[in-house]
Amino acid sequence: MQKIEHLGIAVRNIEESEKIFSMLFNAVPYKRELVESQKVLTSFLRTGTGKIELLQATAEDSVIQKFIDKKGEGFHHVAFAVSDLRSEMQRLQKEGFQLLQDEPSPGADNKLVCFLHPKSTNGLLIELVQERAKPLLKKNI
Repeated sequence: MQKIEHLGIAVRNIEESEKIFSMLFNAVPYKRELVESQKVLTSFLRTGTGKIELLQATAEDSVIQKFIDKKGEGFHHVAFAVSDLRSEMQRLQKEGFQLLQDEPSPGADNKLVCFLHPKSTNGLLIELVQERAKPLLKKNI
């Protein structure tokens, strides 16, 4: 793992949350993106060398909506940048970590992603992210 890539924060209202975090970090969001496969609208703010990802559910059965219903708004996950996602997934699986998916999936901000189950990481949801070689043609919102 190379570095902390971003922190994910589950929010009910992305517009209101953008205002709050823009004031907090003295930064404006640089991108909003709909990730239909995960039923989430994302918004990114840069913070020094890292980023904050705001996550708003776009459907009642979204993982983010279920998280908010259970725990309320707040910290959702930490993402670590990796250079080779598949190799890192294999390594971690051999070490006994439980992956939430068998294959990398397209994520926001031109990334391939994989999540580790919190049961195998002391309750912390961890996302592994790898920069995609070619940007997906996604519609920024």
